[in-house]
Amino acid sequence: MKKSLEIILIVLGIIGIVAVYSYAEAAMGPVEPLGRASFVKLLNPDFYPNHPHSQLLEKYAADRGSACALVVHYAGTSNYRSYQDGNVYIIELGFVSSAGPETEIDWGQALQYAIFGVPDGTWKFRINGVDYDNFDDAWAVVMAEAQSHGQQGPIPMVWHGSARAGNPILNPGCGFPLYYYVCWKQYGRFAAYYYAVSGLIFPYFNSPFKNFELKNYKVLQSAYTSGRLDYTKLSESEIEGINASLSDPSIFTSVYMNILSKKQNGQKAIYFTE
Repeated sequence: MKKSLEIILIVLGIIGIVAVYSYAEAAMGPVEPLGRASFVKLLNPDFYPNHPHSQLLEKYAADRGSACALVVHYAGTSNYRSYQDGNVYIIELGFVSSAGPETEIDWGQALQYAIFGVPDGTWKFRINGVDYDNFDDAWAVVMAEAQSHGQQGPIPMVWHGSARAGNPILNPGCGFPLYYYVCWKQYGRFAAYYYAVSGLIFPYFNSPFKNFELKNYKVLQSAYTSGRLDYTKLSESEIEGINASLSDPSIFTSVYMNILSKKQNGQKAIYFTE
């Protein structure tokens, strides 16, 4: 019993040292890794001015006194252009894999990357519609944009996190490999481990959408993959159809109406309560 307790204390001590080291490094570094922004898409396009997840990232940055925020993605067809949302300038960065977009996790590759890191040259990186062959060139653009928009101190960073298929509790979603890669590049292996774990926990304590997304992930994934989450094109009947299939339709309605009419008592979507 005593030996087991000693082992537990040693493990906790190591975790504590890594945590303190990681926080100290991030305080002096270019980014403050926060974690996962979402479990599934609520609306499409997301990370777009006034989108609920964009508003949430804006809040995360504003709460930390930051002029900018960074969200990283698995690059699809988007150009990942930076934009202003409220008082926060949001910078988007995507990685482009030679394997193309995938909905299933390659656990063997994930384990390899976790242990050895992501080999340089594995990906291209996209920002503002331009693809870069190496991380350093893309990262220089991120830093230049942040500086030109008044950033002081580390930039709060999240990964998108939306899972197109499967259980989002098990699937870390869009952008997780790039988030891990940035943490490894900036702060080293052990800090990357720490920020990966703390980042997976982050939305459970911070996102007001977590319960809604997790309750309705199958419906929202189906709506997204079939093209029925695009709020720039949806008709009222299509909105009502999705709404009727959700376990708590009142929230979905409030989010949509906030985006479409912006008349929900002047409140942003992130301030709804379940």
